[in-house]
Amino acid sequence: MGRVGPVPAGESSGSVVRRILLGSQLRRLRESRGITREAAGYSIRASESKISRMELGRVSFKARDVEDLLTLYGVTDETERDSLLGLAREANVAGWWHSYGDVLPGWFQTYIGLEGAASLIRIYEVQFVHGLLQTEAYAHAVVERGMRGAPAAEIDRRVALRLERQKVLVSERAPRFHAVLDEAALRRPYGDRAVMRAQLRHLIDMSEHPNITLQVMPFSFGGHAGESGAFTMLRFPESDLSDIVYLEQLTSALYVDKPEEVAQYEKAMTRLHEDSPGPEESRDLLRGLLQLI
Repeated sequence: MGRVGPVPAGESSGSVVRRILLGSQLRRLRESRGITREAAGYSIRASESKISRMELGRVSFKARDVEDLLTLYGVTDETERDSLLGLAREANVAGWWHSYGDVLPGWFQTYIGLEGAASLIRIYEVQFVHGLLQTEAYAHAVVERGMRGAPAAEIDRRVALRLERQKVLVSERAPRFHAVLDEAALRRPYGDRAVMRAQLRHLIDMSEHPNITLQVMPFSFGGHAGESGAFTMLRFPESDLSDIVYLEQLTSALYVDKPEEVAQYEKAMTRLHEDSPGPEESRDLLRGLLQLI
């Protein structure tokens, strides 16, 4: 795979992963038969770029197109065909965030889907507390500051979306969540004193959950491996799907899964884990900051 792109509105977390899996399997089948993207596109009355987008998981799949491609690639075994066609059907299931389409950027839908399907989420954050760990009041302050002049109703909708996302951490199939928060994210005020105090207490409480590991990278450490800024790493239970690095930008996002690039972020994340104080010491740091507010 290359770089994962935006997904059609309304897909579920599982459907995002299934679409990416199907695309990668179709690419392997095509390459193993020595068939060009142009030839594959011709067989389904589409362009070479359409095949590329399908293989990268950037578009939804029509059952007829998948059937025609499987025939072209010489896949005649009914069990294998049924399995791949099942992936195509499941990739069209609507996600819970479909109702938030009015305030949800298309490029962020990919992330919500992948976040909900991940078995391990690792993040480094420097600007503010990560969205999955924000209190409602803190989230409201963050959204309001980032969208100055926006109608109150829109701000409330965006906060509601963020709170809905947080349910993934306490769901029956909750992922392991490992967060490294730079001290800057904890000292930068969003909202008033009461909001910040409640946010710090919430972090302490959340860090006690068995599936959550929270570390704080203190100013006192100096320069560290997170010098390039915030990033998220997602791992999935499906063995066929590689780790994905999520890099959020002002008006878009980048989803990286090239092994050589992911490996560099893996090294940085490992260093952040090793160089930051452990969970208990990080809780002490949070308690210390709480006393200063």
